[in-house]
Amino acid sequence: MSALPFSPEDLPLPPLREDLRLSEAAADRSGEPSWVIQDTVINRFYRIGWLEFECLLRWGQTPRLISEQISKQTALKPDAEQVLDFRRFLEQNQLLRPGPDTVDRLRKQSEGNPWLTWKGWLHHYLFFRIPLVRPQRMLRSLTKYLGWLFHPLTGWLVLALSLLGLVLVAHQWDAFRSAVVESFSAEGIVGFAIAVAFGKALHEMGHALVATRLGLKVAHMGVAFVVLWPMLYTDTGEAWKLRSSRQRLAIASAGILTELSLAGLATLAWAVSEPGALRDGFFYLATTSWVLSIALNASPFMRFDGYFILSDLLDFPNLHERSQRFARVALRRGLLGLQEEWPEPFSAGRRRALIAFAMVTWLYRLVLFAGIAVAVYLLFFKVLGIFLFAVEIAWFIVRPVWREMGHWWSRRAGIPMRRKFYVLAFMAAMVALLAIPWQTQIHAYGVARAEHQLRVFAPFAALIRDIRGMGTVQAGDALVTLEQPDITERMARSEAGVRSFNARLTGLMAEPAGLTEEAATRQRLGVQIQEERAARSEIARLNLQAPFAGQWRDVDPNWQAGQWTGTKEALGVLVDPRSWQVDAYIKPDEVHRIEAGAGVRFYPEGHFTPIEGRVIAIGSTRVAQLEHRMLANRYGGPLATSKQGEALVPTPALFHVLVQLDAPPPALQEVRGHLQIDGARRSLLEEGATQLLAVLRRESGF
Repeated sequence: MSALPFSPEDLPLPPLREDLRLSEAAADRSGEPSWVIQDTVINRFYRIGWLEFECLLRWGQTPRLISEQISKQTALKPDAEQVLDFRRFLEQNQLLRPGPDTVDRLRKQSEGNPWLTWKGWLHHYLFFRIPLVRPQRMLRSLTKYLGWLFHPLTGWLVLALSLLGLVLVAHQWDAFRSAVVESFSAEGIVGFAIAVAFGKALHEMGHALVATRLGLKVAHMGVAFVVLWPMLYTDTGEAWKLRSSRQRLAIASAGILTELSLAGLATLAWAVSEPGALRDGFFYLATTSWVLSIALNASPFMRFDGYFILSDLLDFPNLHERSQRFARVALRRGLLGLQEEWPEPFSAGRRRALIAFAMVTWLYRLVLFAGIAVAVYLLFFKVLGIFLFAVEIAWFIVRPVWREMGHWWSRRAGIPMRRKFYVLAFMAAMVALLAIPWQTQIHAYGVARAEHQLRVFAPFAALIRDIRGMGTVQAGDALVTLEQPDITERMARSEAGVRSFNARLTGLMAEPAGLTEEAATRQRLGVQIQEERAARSEIARLNLQAPFAGQWRDVDPNWQAGQWTGTKEALGVLVDPRSWQVDAYIKPDEVHRIEAGAGVRFYPEGHFTPIEGRVIAIGSTRVAQLEHRMLANRYGGPLATSKQGEALVPTPALFHVLVQLDAPPPALQEVRGHLQIDGARRSLLEEGATQLLAVLRRESGF
């Protein structure tokens, strides 16, 4: 007979590490006591509840004995499996004393060079930290001299000055907006980088000073690299020692409050400073501090300050992990019909709130990680950029989804047949939606303009003698009559010269010796005649007439007779309102899907009723520059451009499409808008594959 193997419930539990520390923490919102286990080697803290604490008091016995003793001696009624779950938690976080097998495994891991394996490279690429300083002595000295910062009067004073700065900026909003536009330059990028470094240094110092003031030790401060992006960090892990949630909240919010104070004071300093390098520095500090504090640090969807602030306000540790467990169970129960138990016994309302928070967190992270992947792709060269982009997408997006799909597959036997049918039907519908070539519309932006329009300028600097008022004109009507005194005087001199030489010729004909001078006199007469004709031609150019019938508009009412006008000042615009066209711009990969005669719907900005039209011409090469400034993003338009001299060059490349409209726009004026152009049918799957192949070909240099 062979001996029966012992059950894990009847085997003694392995001993704990001797260097661990256990301290009492604040009770949770339900009043249940809690404790914190401190791993002194890596300065990490683990919060445990009443059951886990009772297990630690009896540690070393068998799980069955521990569960029985806890049931007899306390109000808790655990089973041996719960004790084993706690043991697995301690094992996963290496809080148990390592046995021979564990020691051997750790020795092999330490002997190997993690940089020689792909997992090591991946881990260090995605995240690694470099401690730089152990600031405890410095922080203790600073807290003695900076105690005034924590006085309530200081906070109210900073708040008042910040509000004053915002009010002053509101009165100088045009100057502030101009500063924003001008900051997008090489010098501006350097200024923003310095401002971010300075602001983040003060941000982390705020965390460290508050933690030190509350009696905690700041083990180290340094730089963390998240996807090779440097971020300052402060080790405030000992905050879990604090029993007061308000004190933990003070540490978590200290960074944001420091940065917001810096933003407010820098805003006031910008508003009262004179233009120059100092004012530019205040501008960089103000803008970066406002944006990073509100948009990034205050977000509770990543493990930044906003997350820890929300966790402390709710007194809900591990908010992300716990809410996501609820969301995964909700998906399994709702989509697959699996009757999985909820991770924790919460009320229905609290469960719904946690599930909603987890869903928003997933969506936020999807957008953020996709953006990081695109940034990595753009920052690195060709094949390396594509590879790192793929790593980002695979690790942060595909990997969690694949892991959840694996769980669904492992539980496929428990899924009701009806739910299987629904899931398969949904997947088939999604594949069909992606594969069927249903997409026909091509979206573009453009400017509607009259097909025949003339912006009237003076041919050269001249005096206004008469200017026609706005209204309807016919072809040949005078629009503007100008006068140039120099040309008028030159014509008068030429006319006088012609008369003089004609009289001289008449006199020479009566003189016997006049034949010898006649040829020279006639030559000089010809010159005067040519000068007179040239002067008359220039004067005729000063009589500006309508070449076609239309509407004469955009005339400055301040123009008056006797005023001078230059060649760059528009005197008015002549528009034929009967025929309108649109200058539209599309992406290069969509040109081949359009042909002349394709239907178009033009939506003028601010209107919901489209104007029908058709394509009449398609550009064969990329446009060198935008003809309409109102389309450029720097002028509030939808198209990204870079300025090269006076030209606005679209980035990325665009092709010009000329559209003939069937009706004029509502205001009979130039207006930008959005176009929907009928193109060749194309599936989303085909379009995605085409885009991917185009990127691979372009970036790999093939």
